[in-house]
Amino acid sequence: MSDLQLSGFHHLTAVSAQIRENKRFYTQDLGMRLVKRTVNQDDVSAYHLYYSDKVGTPGNDLTFFDWPVEPERRGNHSVTRTSLRVQDEASLSYWLTRFKELGTRHSEVRHTDGRYYLDFEDGEGQRLSLVNDGGAGDPHVAWEQSPVPAEHQIRGLGPITMTVPTLGGTDLVLQKVLNMRPVRQYADPFSPDQSHTVHVYEMGEGGPHAELHVAVRPDLGASQQGAGAVHHVAFRTPNDEQYHAWDQRLNQFGLHSSGEVDRYYFRSLYFREPGGVLFEIATDGPGFGVDEDLETLGEKTILPPKFEPRREQILAGLKPID
Repeated sequence: MSDLQLSGFHHLTAVSAQIRENKRFYTQDLGMRLVKRTVNQDDVSAYHLYYSDKVGTPGNDLTFFDWPVEPERRGNHSVTRTSLRVQDEASLSYWLTRFKELGTRHSEVRHTDGRYYLDFEDGEGQRLSLVNDGGAGDPHVAWEQSPVPAEHQIRGLGPITMTVPTLGGTDLVLQKVLNMRPVRQYADPFSPDQSHTVHVYEMGEGGPHAELHVAVRPDLGASQQGAGAVHHVAFRTPNDEQYHAWDQRLNQFGLHSSGEVDRYYFRSLYFREPGGVLFEIATDGPGFGVDEDLETLGEKTILPPKFEPRREQILAGLKPID
């Protein structure tokens, strides 16, 4: 199906070695809701925490694996910046003041590629930016219990930047396999003298929630995964029919993948693109309400049914985070 289209980002998963502080930062400082408290389904000794809007709308999810690892070594072959959308310049001003009050490491507001950004980091060096999306992007449901006013709350994932030493193989997969469209280029604001280029690829109907930015940095060494790193980025597909079609498409192009994996809350396909970044294609449904009430999302540890017989053993191996 050459007309297959990814509709944007589904979620982004990163690594934390300080999961208790991670939960505090993303729920209290950033005001996101913990919508699912579960375990890494490939390593049940580790939490997998999902932060999102009120109901866990696909495209809003920023998630973390709880691994006791050393800090990442920054470099190529990795996702190097995750943008989170806010609705206007007033929101950027609000966050600039909030970051100053909280002592969050941050930049001043910058103007890049036609948009305004505010760069910041969590306590482990996770590279994040708030971007003014002008009210565009995926649906977002405000969370009434957030410490952040509804009009300034994070509205979901924005442009995500990955960094590779050369563009060729990555470009081939993005265009020919994933049907992304190259739409523009701009000078990399984080490269020496802005001397390198970022290539922008668009998914679906486009917009800030559906742009993958690829920075080409032959001057950088290879990254090494660790705390503060991004583990993988997931793209949205709306239903099982298209999900199965994506599995067939990856096979047709000879891309080695995980095959279809049922994560209970969504179904997934995993593969590495030629630049070394781990991609996932994930279905929009069934969603986080499949096994708990939407009013109490994230309040207790939930295990997919296949892990329930081992609940006592699994919970005994997790550290307290409240």
